[in-house]
Amino acid sequence: MATKKKTKVNADQPVELSIVIPIYNEEGILSASVADLTEKLDADERLRGRSYELILSENGSTDNTVAVAEELATRHPQLRLLHSSEPNYGLAMRRGILAAKGEIVLCDEIDLCDVDFYARALEKIEGEGYDLVVGSKALDRSLDHRPAFRQLATRVLNGLFRVFLDFHGTDTHGLKAFRRERLLSVIDRCVVDKDLFASEFVIRAERMHFRMTEIPVHIVEKRKPSINLIRRVPNVLKNIGRLVWVIRITNR
Repeated sequence: MATKKKTKVNADQPVELSIVIPIYNEEGILSASVADLTEKLDADERLRGRSYELILSENGSTDNTVAVAEELATRHPQLRLLHSSEPNYGLAMRRGILAAKGEIVLCDEIDLCDVDFYARALEKIEGEGYDLVVGSKALDRSLDHRPAFRQLATRVLNGLFRVFLDFHGTDTHGLKAFRRERLLSVIDRCVVDKDLFASEFVIRAERMHFRMTEIPVHIVEKRKPSINLIRRVPNVLKNIGRLVWVIRITNR
């Protein structure tokens, strides 16, 4: 059987897939993660030969993340680096999505880089006609190896979304794949950033009746979270309140 050739991206070549990864203070794992991701993309028969770009959306790092990413860009022509001086996960994700050139966007985390999710999500989008695929950590067949406290926090957060925002899914934050042009209208309506941008994106997509589904994922993190979970709680609660006001009260 013939083997598909490795596909490189140049400025004039249409891009099929845009992989968007926000990064913050990741100098310790960035090089190894990018190398591992590109190797797996080239090795996976379900993805091999598909043109892709890797967008690293850096936001306010205080270590050598930017320098490491710039060096990686010289060795990986498919890598694009976006930079912001503000530590803001949601804004970094939004900027990456808006800058993407691919027909399909894959949102990932640098400590996950789940190529198997990419392939399964693409089958759902291209084979079954879904607009948005969410990698849910809460499905029965998912394997979540994060600390118990973080697993509990995820369940509590999504429970709040179900109670206060009438969300019907099981997870909003993490791996996602979607048709970029179809979902740009959702991005335009999002009002929060930082920790809850990704969640608002999924909740609004559901409320706007896009065809979406969840698939199980296997979560094994490569390092501890770069931002303390407890410190995020006040901002998360404030933004949940804002979403309740905007979505449920004013119906925007």
